[in-house]
Amino acid sequence: MSAPTRARARLFLVLAAILFATGGPAIKACSLGAWQIACLRSGVATLALCLFARPPLEAFRGGAALVGLAHGATLVLFVSATKLTTASHAIFLQDSSVLYVLLLSPLLLSERLFRHDGLVMLLVVAGMGLLFAGDLGASPTAPDPLLGNSLAAASGVTWALTVMGMRILARREGARTQGALAAVVCGNAFACLATLWPAWAAGGGVPPGTVGALGGFSGLWGQNLAWILYLGVVQIALAYVFVARGLAGVTALEGALILLLEPLLNSLFTWALHGEAPGALAWLGGAAILAGTGVKAWFARGEPRD
Repeated sequence: MSAPTRARARLFLVLAAILFATGGPAIKACSLGAWQIACLRSGVATLALCLFARPPLEAFRGGAALVGLAHGATLVLFVSATKLTTASHAIFLQDSSVLYVLLLSPLLLSERLFRHDGLVMLLVVAGMGLLFAGDLGASPTAPDPLLGNSLAAASGVTWALTVMGMRILARREGARTQGALAAVVCGNAFACLATLWPAWAAGGGVPPGTVGALGGFSGLWGQNLAWILYLGVVQIALAYVFVARGLAGVTALEGALILLLEPLLNSLFTWALHGEAPGALAWLGGAAILAGTGVKAWFARGEPRD
């Protein structure tokens, strides 16, 4: 498949950012519990990715499966965090992954740090501090902010491992993206399997008296079913297809900067749908993390490549 034109590649990435950004409000809109959403969303996404992306069987090698473990953990942690804290906190803290990429890249990727990386790490650490410092009161859409923020921060670590793993796969494959897509398929499959039993046993988030033989999945009807199908098919599978196509037609810098739309739109969409408005410290913290990510993307233009 030929690379798209630059204009089409930009459009693909903007669409991907929009779709990714709908994850927070959609997860909050679904009345199923975190285990059920994580299991069903990833199960549907696994099937949809196999239909949409169709990575070849040879792409599912040990490396892709190993990266998939980190990706699967990220998927589960993000859903759990979004159910417990604000969508803005969940996505901004996951975006702190740039800090862990910088800290671990010398060890795992043999990449050296640069002078500007100190500024990036300072911005991200300051942003995380602000996010944990403010807006910790419980609310209907964020019943346990402290635990949710902690899980979101953990998802930043697992997402950093995912990004670095995909970078290693890209080094092996050159311009191809089959290994990365296979890792995404594996990650969703692992997330579905890992949460299957707790999702079945919990029954949380479903109407009383309806658990019965279907366990925690008995609440999968009506709007819940629509949200699960949307999250799996559109918000994950289609978005990743757009990312793969978009990154084939733009520079890494441009792709990274366009995808920064996701956390901003996530907050906007959640406010519009649920009335969830982060406080001033949350916005300052999120802005610091995004600034750090933007600084890293900008200076990465001049960093030597191996």
